[in-house]
Amino acid sequence: MTIEIRDANASDAEIIAANNSAMATETEGHSLAANIIGPGVSELLSNAANGRYWVAEIEGKLVGQIMVTYEWSDWRNGNIWWIQSVYVHADYRRMGIFSALYHYVEALARSAAGVRGLRLYVENNNQRAQKTYEALGMVDPNYKVMQAIFEDPSC
Repeated sequence: MTIEIRDANASDAEIIAANNSAMATETEGHSLAANIIGPGVSELLSNAANGRYWVAEIEGKLVGQIMVTYEWSDWRNGNIWWIQSVYVHADYRRMGIFSALYHYVEALARSAAGVRGLRLYVENNNQRAQKTYEALGMVDPNYKVMQAIFEDPSC
């Protein structure tokens, strides 16, 4: 089995949005509104200033994805890449898909000028994902994410 990783493009938008919806349901019990997630994915794919998606394929089938958005850090005088919208299709889990995506993004981040590191947030109760991230060398920085969402407080 060969895992191919590539930049996502507009033709991937529908499956990425479906994967995001599946992930939200699986990990947080949330249902994402199709009229918001679809355009949200398409906007990011058309505007790299907002972030990027990469997809993993096996034999031409999209089996996983990862997204990065950017945070400027004045403390570090550079960008932190935030990993988001991670999803691996259920039939392909525990096969190294996420690890391949993570290592790909990590290599890009390390080689990009001004990128100081990677971050992500993970649901407090998602112990399996936390163990995966720790196995890849990520650590808990002892921060708690707080938010004020203005349109849809369920997400």
